[in-house]
Amino acid sequence: MKHIAAIILAAGKGTRMKSGTPKALCEIAGKKMARFLLEATLKAGIEKIVFVGGYKIEMLKRFLSEDRVNIVEQKRLLGSADAVKQASAFLKGFRGTIVVLYVDTPLIKASTIKQMLKKHLAGDADLTLLSAVLDDAKEYGRVMRDEKGVVREIVELTEQRSSSLSKGAEINVGAYCFNAGKLFDGLGFIKKNSRKGEYYLTDMVSYFYKKNYRILSHKTKDKEEALGVNNRADLIAADKIIRRRTLRRITENGVTVVDPSKVYISENVKIGRGSTIYPFVVIEKDVIIGPDCKVGPFANLRSGTVLKKGSQVGNYVEVTRSTIGEDSRAKHHSYIGDTLIGKDVNIGAGTITANYDGKNKNKTVIENAAFIGSGTILVAPVRIGKKAITGAGSVVVKGRNVPDNAIVAGVPARPFYKKVKVREKVKVEVREKVKVEENKIK
Repeated sequence: MKHIAAIILAAGKGTRMKSGTPKALCEIAGKKMARFLLEATLKAGIEKIVFVGGYKIEMLKRFLSEDRVNIVEQKRLLGSADAVKQASAFLKGFRGTIVVLYVDTPLIKASTIKQMLKKHLAGDADLTLLSAVLDDAKEYGRVMRDEKGVVREIVELTEQRSSSLSKGAEINVGAYCFNAGKLFDGLGFIKKNSRKGEYYLTDMVSYFYKKNYRILSHKTKDKEEALGVNNRADLIAADKIIRRRTLRRITENGVTVVDPSKVYISENVKIGRGSTIYPFVVIEKDVIIGPDCKVGPFANLRSGTVLKKGSQVGNYVEVTRSTIGEDSRAKHHSYIGDTLIGKDVNIGAGTITANYDGKNKNKTVIENAAFIGSGTILVAPVRIGKKAITGAGSVVVKGRNVPDNAIVAGVPARPFYKKVKVREKVKVEVREKVKVEENKIK
């Protein structure tokens, strides 16, 4: 893999998205489009990765700032071949295989990239392209072959005649393996498209064919990988595909999803074996659910939520940036934000963690075996000790930490363990007086 590099083209503005966000940073199932191909490329074993940015490149740089990738700029958006040309300056002297991918084909899987690479290397090819056979090929460039079946060119949509738009056409998905030296040498021979005024990378196919370079193709069996995401409707279509993939992955891992059509689970969610997801649940990105948990119905787990083994989140409960410990329960009508909950904690119905003071999000800590009574409001920052109890309707104000084993109640919540002790003392005194009187009678 040291002799393989990837160029991911992510310079486009995405005009048809009708958004100020670059196309590469539009989201599908809670994940930026650029992240899909980056992760697929890394999973395929390619570590040398170059992104080509353009429109609002600073946003792309911030997004990728923690990733080990290189970013080059296409200052003028002159097409895909010109974008690769900008990357070639960074890869000067590189001799090996270049994988070229478009950020707007985010559904290409790591396994497909691996298979394409394997075929390219085994066949000693100069160019291997990814293709698919679609029933409706109207939106895609067609793969054209000669009488021997060798790929000779890609005919773009604008150049296709209506008679060529038959069902079952082989289309160009938009992923390539190139001999690096021949790719970079050939870029200078690509001519500007007269209609668009851009340089198309697809023209490299006909150039390689005329040079008698070895061209292969790899057909993906998963037609969904061919989806190009160029507008809002495409985003919705891609989102549905990713959701199906996600549901397939988690159910194969031993998770029960009671009604898959009535849940929304982001692509990078992790759910442990034996857990059950009930209907009308939304699980956003970066959520981790341990084994044997129960979620829903009508629950919302937002980013940063962690559910430990055996925990339960039920009806109309929202959790964000919080950890719920093993065997703890929040089963009814509660909001839990910026909270660390220990083991075997009961969160009563209607509990609210008031985490936002108008300026900052503050922390709440609820320690092991605590019991939070129904309707309790915990005004953060605050800590509830081990085995502590809050009475129903209590308001625990910020900074008034509840000690271990204590009982508090009221608005604001106050300890009443002294009253309990006094009451017990009175009971003892009464019992003793009763005994004295009984002895007198005897």
